[in-house]
Amino acid sequence: MSTLTNVTEKVAETLVKASTTFRPDQLAAYERAITSESSEQSLWVLRQIVENAKVGQKDKLPLCDDTGIPHLLLEVGEKASIPAGFMEALDLGVAKGLRDLPGRPMAVLGSDEERISQHAGLSEDSGALLAAPLQVVRGGSDVKPNELRLTVMMYGGGPEIRGKTLRIFHKHSTGVVVDEMIAWAKESTKLLGCQPCILSFGVGRSNYEAASLSMQAMAKGNFDAQSAIEKRITDGVNETSCGALGLGGDITVLGTFVKVGPQRASGVRVVSMRTGCCFDPRRASVSFEF
Repeated sequence: MSTLTNVTEKVAETLVKASTTFRPDQLAAYERAITSESSEQSLWVLRQIVENAKVGQKDKLPLCDDTGIPHLLLEVGEKASIPAGFMEALDLGVAKGLRDLPGRPMAVLGSDEERISQHAGLSEDSGALLAAPLQVVRGGSDVKPNELRLTVMMYGGGPEIRGKTLRIFHKHSTGVVVDEMIAWAKESTKLLGCQPCILSFGVGRSNYEAASLSMQAMAKGNFDAQSAIEKRITDGVNETSCGALGLGGDITVLGTFVKVGPQRASGVRVVSMRTGCCFDPRRASVSFEF
C-alpha cells in the first residue's frame, strides 16, 4: 500500500529515470538502426547516442541538455480511486525530481504579459517548472483493477516547434490520411536538427482530443511492436535520406507511435503530430495501490 509521502518520492525517482534512461525496446531500436545504416557519418551519430544513453543511465545524467517539461499521464484501474492529497503529492514529486536531476531552470516568472514576453526573467529553481496539465484516462487491460499507473514524460522544446495539429480530408481512405501524415513528417523532420526522429500521432475528433491521443501514443508506444500504419510512416519518411543530424543516411525516423481515437461522421480527421528528438520518448512509469 502506498502513502502520499511514498508517492512524492516515487514520482521524483520516476522523473529522474525518464530523463536519464533508455528502455530496452529503445536501445534495441538503436541497435537495429546501427546494423542497417549505410552512411558512416550517421552511423557515428547513432553510436554516440547509444554511448550517451549508457553514460546517462550509469551516472544518472540527463540524456539531453534540454531537460524538458514534465508531462504526466495517469491511468486509473476500474476499481481504483484517487485519494485526497494525491495531486499535491504528484506536484511535490515533480518538483523534487526536477531538483534531483537537476533540470535546466526554465520557469518563466511574472504576470501573464511578462511570461509571454519573458521580461521578468527565469527562476533559478529547477523545481519551479510546473508540469503540463495532468491527463487522466481509464486504465487498459494491462492496468490492474486497483492500480493507479503514472507515466512521466519529459518533452523538450525543439519538437514542439516542429509539431502540427490540423484537419485532413480523409476522402473515405485511410491511405489518404496516412499519406498526409507522412508528408507532414517529411517536412518537419528535416528541420528538427536532432534526428533520428521519433514520431507521435494522435487521430481524433477535435484539436484537444488529437493532441491528447498523440501524448498517449508517446506514453504507450513500443519500438518492438510497430503497427502497419506506424511502419508505413517510418518507412515513408526514411525515404527522404535525411539521416542522423541531417547528415544523410538511411535512418531519419527511428520509429512511429500512432493512437487512433473515436471518430465522428465527418469529411475530416483531426491529426496531431509531435516530431520527437533522438532521445524520445523520455518516459518512465510507476504504479500505486491504495
